[in-house]
Amino acid sequence: MPGTPVRIGDLLASGDRSFSFEFFPPKDAAGEEVLWRSISELEPLRPTFVSVTYGAGGTTRDRTLAITGRIARETTLLPMAHLTCIGHTTTELERILGSLEDAGVRNVLALRGDPPGGPGTPWERTEGGVDHASDLVSLVRARSELCVGVAAFPEGHRDAASLDDDVAVLKAKQDAGAEFAVTEMVLRASDYLGLVERARDAGVTFPIVPGIMPILGLTSMAKMVELSGRDIPAEVEARIRPHADDPAAVRAEGIAIATELCDDLLAGGAPGLHFYTLNRSRATREIWAALSLSA
Repeated sequence: MPGTPVRIGDLLASGDRSFSFEFFPPKDAAGEEVLWRSISELEPLRPTFVSVTYGAGGTTRDRTLAITGRIARETTLLPMAHLTCIGHTTTELERILGSLEDAGVRNVLALRGDPPGGPGTPWERTEGGVDHASDLVSLVRARSELCVGVAAFPEGHRDAASLDDDVAVLKAKQDAGAEFAVTEMVLRASDYLGLVERARDAGVTFPIVPGIMPILGLTSMAKMVELSGRDIPAEVEARIRPHADDPAAVRAEGIAIATELCDDLLAGGAPGLHFYTLNRSRATREIWAALSLSA
């Protein structure tokens, strides 16, 4: 299968449930070893696709390209590379698109990216670049044959003026040529279902896949949720907080909560699940087994 021009948009449009995993480029050789071990452990689950993130300001560009290319060449997995507006001129973006196609990658997730100062800080345009994810989608569609996905936000993007404004941005991405969306981590099934309802009312017709990240540590999860401008739901914290002094118990309860969330999302009509693995396979494999996804 390596190098086969399979489009994720076509796979999602088929109506079959999609199950996918996300990885990030490691910083050193030890992290690289962990990543490829996790990939080898998850490959037998036969996910629909896997994605590789892109560091702030394009800082992991070369590693993202190398990892997605190697996945395309050496595994049976279908890779999708992330690409952001930040830190790149349109000429550089076009060059990156060519490198992805040369590496056998046929799918990309087009993102605005966080401002250089971090989430919540003012947006700064890269001179000679593009401002919005919808602009990046348009560029990808005009300059390549890649299938384009985009991000969606169950509780609205932290910079959106309102939920209606947020879903209008999602519609603009579809109008620019995006074929599907993957959400940031879903904390409550009702948030995802509300997003889908708003999106459909606004004319968004493409599949919206919910992102899943189990709580494996309360402090680390609280920090990640804060970066997206949200709070851990009170009902979730009430289940986790009593175990705060027992990391193993926190992890077990986090896996249970994530499994229940996945069940609720699939029962609510989600077209699949996208697991944020943090380059570790164990939690994802545990949830997968609990959901009997291989059956």
